Amino acid sequence: MLMFVNGKDCASSDAGVMAVVDKTTGERFESVPQATVQNIDQAFASSAAAFADWKATDIAQRARIQKACASAMRTHAPEVAALLSRELGRPLPGCLHELSRAADLLDVYADEALKLPLTQIASEDATGTIVVTREPVGVVAAITPFNAPINLLMFKLGAALIAGCTVVAKPADDTPLSTLRLAQIFHAAGLPAGVFNVVTGDRRVGEMLVAHPTPRKVAFTGSIPAGKAIAAAAAGTLKRLTLELGGQSPAIVCADADLEQAAAAICRHAFANSGQICYRAAKVYVERSAYDEFIILLTARVSALTMCPAGGQGELGPMVNERMMQGPLRHIADAKAKGCRILTGGERLTGKGFDGGFYLPPTLIADVPEEALIMREETFGPVLAIAPVNSAREAVTKANATPYGLAGFVFTRDVKKGKALCAQLEAGSVWLNDIQRSAHLAPFGGVKQSGLGREKGRWGIEAYLEWKTTYLGTGAT
Repeated sequence: MLMFVNGKDCASSDAGVMAVVDKTTGERFESVPQATVQNIDQAFASSAAAFADWKATDIAQRARIQKACASAMRTHAPEVAALLSRELGRPLPGCLHELSRAADLLDVYADEALKLPLTQIASEDATGTIVVTREPVGVVAAITPFNAPINLLMFKLGAALIAGCTVVAKPADDTPLSTLRLAQIFHAAGLPAGVFNVVTGDRRVGEMLVAHPTPRKVAFTGSIPAGKAIAAAAAGTLKRLTLELGGQSPAIVCADADLEQAAAAICRHAFANSGQICYRAAKVYVERSAYDEFIILLTARVSALTMCPAGGQGELGPMVNERMMQGPLRHIADAKAKGCRILTGGERLTGKGFDGGFYLPPTLIADVPEEALIMREETFGPVLAIAPVNSAREAVTKANATPYGLAGFVFTRDVKKGKALCAQLEAGSVWLNDIQRSAHLAPFGGVKQSGLGREKGRWGIEAYLEWKTTYLGTGAT
């Protein structure tokens, strides 16, 4: 599959390609170009040329086009989801759900933009009027990860397009195909040529996008080290930034919590997409008097999760590649060395249907000390740590003793107490007594080293707008 630039397919200028493999079998089934400097120049030139007309397009018309793209995404969801499932390894139902949520987010952005006040009168008197307007930032470079490539692209693309910006996107090298196909679909649905371009390649392509002089903003989802490198590179041209970075989100289970409800919510969230979710529950602090009972309940639920082998069915697929699997395996080995109990999983799955992919079963580790790697580093895999605490206050102190601050979760029947604990957690989003996907109408992002800025809702759109002040004189003296 070729890149998509200026409304048409585009090959690499030096014919370099990267293989795309089926994550369940390890077999190559497609390839994409390795973009060159010339390709990137071409993509940004196309987006810069398209920006003038797209910025001037009435916002109601932009909303109509964006909703048409959302509708086209739903129409083509079976095709795109099948492509996504193969390149990511996630079972098809999860991919269909991602496409559905991503289409909904496009609609939400379109609706929210129509409510935003884009022009205000700051002052008006006999000498003139001061008008304050919001205008699109300009061309945007959007760099997205492998784990939810469509949904996380829409976090950025939906906000940028409705704000009047144009976008050059680079999907992760593991999962480029679904993004490329969507670019074709959106263009066919009415998105003008050059408004949404897609280039493909390895990390070097992302670095070239950030360093390029044309884009005025970079939107990135990925690891903290990569986010820091992007921030440093963007400083040279003072590009605006939205960075949604890593997480190691804690859950606190109080002794008075509904333990069945807590176990169900944590199991569902911690192991969705084989644990490859940035704000998944990664570690659980349980008050000591409820610890043993909670472990029994959670172990039963985790043990019931099923793996999806190549050509088969199940709830959890493989991890995306060898490198991403090594992190969780390292954390498991470290936990074993520190005397922790491995309650489920713990070793790579092999055998028929599993040998070709990087399958790690859902792994539950109990009695984990704070010095264990899994309590201090992002795991990004199907591994969950559990530790006892003497009080909820101790749990909050340990939960906050980290450079991460993406999400947090609290379970207690005492709502007043729960709200107080949520307020104490240093995180961009917190949940009380359940864990749902982040809402499209609410801002999403992290504090501390988990990121800069917010996505989703009107806050996401505002991140792609700049204030402009115009002084209109009457000529009166």
